[in-house]
Amino acid sequence: MLRHPKTLQIQDFNYDLPEARIAQHPLKNRDESKLLVYNRGVVEDKQFFQLPEMLASDALMVFNDTKVVQVRLQFERPTGGKIEVFCLEPADHVDIQLAMAQQGEATWKCMVGNAKKWKEDFLHATRAWQHAHVSVTATKVGMEGDQFLIHFKWTPGHFTFAEMLEHIGLIPLPPYMKRQAEDDDKMRYQTVYAKQSGAVAAPTAGLHFTERVFQDLDAKGVERRFLTLHVGAGTFRPVKAAEMQGHEMHAEEIYIEKALISRLLDKPKVVAVGTTSMRSLESLYWLGARLMDANHSMGEDLQIGQWDPYELPSEVSVKSALQAVLDYLNERQTSFIHARTSLMIAPGYQFKLVDGLVTNFHQPESTLLLLISAFIGEDWRKIYEHALTNEYRFLSYGDSSLLWRSS
Repeated sequence: MLRHPKTLQIQDFNYDLPEARIAQHPLKNRDESKLLVYNRGVVEDKQFFQLPEMLASDALMVFNDTKVVQVRLQFERPTGGKIEVFCLEPADHVDIQLAMAQQGEATWKCMVGNAKKWKEDFLHATRAWQHAHVSVTATKVGMEGDQFLIHFKWTPGHFTFAEMLEHIGLIPLPPYMKRQAEDDDKMRYQTVYAKQSGAVAAPTAGLHFTERVFQDLDAKGVERRFLTLHVGAGTFRPVKAAEMQGHEMHAEEIYIEKALISRLLDKPKVVAVGTTSMRSLESLYWLGARLMDANHSMGEDLQIGQWDPYELPSEVSVKSALQAVLDYLNERQTSFIHARTSLMIAPGYQFKLVDGLVTNFHQPESTLLLLISAFIGEDWRKIYEHALTNEYRFLSYGDSSLLWRSS
């Protein structure tokens, strides 16, 4: 069993982040951001376009190809007041990719700004699009916890939910960006390889990649593969509990193709692009371990809980766990695994698949900082102090780092 992180104190993962160091806008050129490289206690300063030079030719890079959806909808009341609806996830646990393809109407769990002022039966929004108008109505149909269940109905009815959002919605910039979304954000708060609609926040480690970097990776012989984890709004939820046992991780949907799982059986040197790719890959091991454990039957609802790695037997080899997932897929004659993960990676976690990590710099007292500490140990403080001293830019539109696992 792994050392359990439930009693970790979140205050032990704090540092002073001046507001001026939080990037409010992206750089003009994606790949000209700074790149901090950490390996075995040594820190180097590079630029992101030099990343291919830092990798071995036999490395396997794994990217998250989720696409940010414009999930902020602004409605105007008859009196002129504004109501903002932030779509979080489809109701009734509908597969998010199927939900994005729904036409004409759909029901979602949402956060609502100025909810007390929403007195009408429904709200309406419209926007000109080419030679027609896209219009949508929103009706409150219930509550689930502290979230509203909102039923949307839109025209043209042949538009999918994703298409409707693309024309009516706004990019959901993180709350620490103290500004309104701009037209440029539609492109820049999106990776150049974004493909699968469903995220409400960007996998920001990937924002630095350009065609130039990809060409240099190809020339180096570095292999590229993709998976999908749809980033949820919970990624911005602060840790309010003093101890981690009081913090509930949000579940996110992952999709990993059979071909990538087979490739991982060859034990390549894996570099995860972003914490979302890392959590997806590590969750893959635990899915296999659970499938092999007769005491933890999963049925058809594949899900990894936040404490599973610290409470399940971890003696299963990586090869056996991956083979168990492949066997599961072969039995069902499907080409990809679809699951939900709430995996919390914190100090005490033993990494199974990931050797290197490309990632931005994260907020103090966050679960992402716990993940960094688990990956490289207490040197996270050394790295963050170096970044602050050397004028690195922080958070979503900030600079990048390449970190190698401490053990």
